[in-house]
Amino acid sequence: MMPEVENHFSERLVGNLEPTKNGSVYVKPQDMEWKQSQFEGIEIKVLYENKEAGELTCLLRWAPGTTLPFHKHPEIEQSYVISGSFSDHDGICRAGEYVYRIPGSLHETHSEEGCTILAIYRKPNIFKNSAGYGVENKKQIRTQHKPKTFEPG
Repeated sequence: MMPEVENHFSERLVGNLEPTKNGSVYVKPQDMEWKQSQFEGIEIKVLYENKEAGELTCLLRWAPGTTLPFHKHPEIEQSYVISGSFSDHDGICRAGEYVYRIPGSLHETHSEEGCTILAIYRKPNIFKNSAGYGVENKKQIRTQHKPKTFEPG
């Protein structure tokens, strides 16, 4: 194990402890507006973002028939489906289910019925012409198409 990891696991709390004032940040997604992402049919609510580290936790709402273009996951991506479902070449994830993508994996994702998901990124997805969900990009990428099919090879 690396020394800094060993040190982290060996740290123990001692002494008279007090909670950290303002150490918890409460977010109320129900009070936030959905923002259109750079991908047609996908809206976003950013719950947490650390741009310097590339971290992002967000809610994504997909319209029925939306296909997220082919992309790469530079780090692990975790998704929990709140409603609806979405799928890729490996399977389908329905409401109440969870899927994670391994670092370096490539795929295209589709939602036939639409969905709302909680997504956690350690680094932004890499697309052909961009990375992440870019709400500042006013030009939208068309997503209303059936996913490409892949033949086992």
